[in-house]
Amino acid sequence: MDTTPQDITVEGLTRRFGDLTAVDHVDFTVEQGMMTGFVGGNGAGKTTTMRMIMGVLSVTEGRVLWGDRPITTADQRTIGYMPEERGLYPKQKVLDQLIHLGQLKGLSRTAARRSVMVLLERLRLADRAHDPVESLSLGNQQRVQIAAALTIEPAALILDEPFSGLDPDAVDSMADLLREHTSRGVPVLFSSHQLDLVDRLCDRLVILAKGRVRASGSPTELRGGAPQRHRLVAVRDAGWVRELPGLAAVDVDGPTAIIDIPTDSEEERRRLLGEVLAEGLRRGGVLEVSPIVPPLSEVYREVTA
Repeated sequence: MDTTPQDITVEGLTRRFGDLTAVDHVDFTVEQGMMTGFVGGNGAGKTTTMRMIMGVLSVTEGRVLWGDRPITTADQRTIGYMPEERGLYPKQKVLDQLIHLGQLKGLSRTAARRSVMVLLERLRLADRAHDPVESLSLGNQQRVQIAAALTIEPAALILDEPFSGLDPDAVDSMADLLREHTSRGVPVLFSSHQLDLVDRLCDRLVILAKGRVRASGSPTELRGGAPQRHRLVAVRDAGWVRELPGLAAVDVDGPTAIIDIPTDSEEERRRLLGEVLAEGLRRGGVLEVSPIVPPLSEVYREVTA
């Protein structure tokens, strides 16, 4: 089984259920070595898209590419997949179940056991290896499901809400595991409603609404590039910012001012900030000039409105 990482590209991907178009001509690429966040509300089409990539659902229109060619069933077998519906057997022991799932992916029993034990140790579940799944908390069942997706050495990872139900420590452990995979070139696509987490972890984002891609790119690109809005805190009253050419004072409250620097030129932005600092020094001093980065939730609301 060839587990060499490849880009995953969807072109014009469409899925209809009768008169309902759940996914409507979606285009994006999950690049090698990149963590791509798949963001959208309930019913946006994220899970349907993932299922089409994995061959769980047939494609109405469009295609999925593995590298530069159409994806095959053999390629899909090399992808670590965590579906929305968790497919664990509640009465089966954790270790036995994960070994079985690894064997279904083509591993020998010995290789599957070795891989599973490493993962259970990393996910802090080694002491529960011989417990039935139903005896675990929902968060620990989620960790077992994650282990199932990672048992093989995957050529790619497609994970539907992998962080749901995890405590902060488990989130950090999972994030470290995913970064280990991207560091060796594995493309990772995961969906999540936790926008702050997506913002922290992802190299790229795809925002979906009503079955269509509304925006895609790096977090910086989605925010419109370098921040234009800055917070200034002066030693004395900051009303003098209203007098400076080339920028706009959005709000002034005593020594604190919010200013806009409306330019796409990095050189011009630096020049104007230099003038702000110079004028501030003449006016008694400046304690802070810092960029105001809009939260991803704000970007999301704008593009999906």
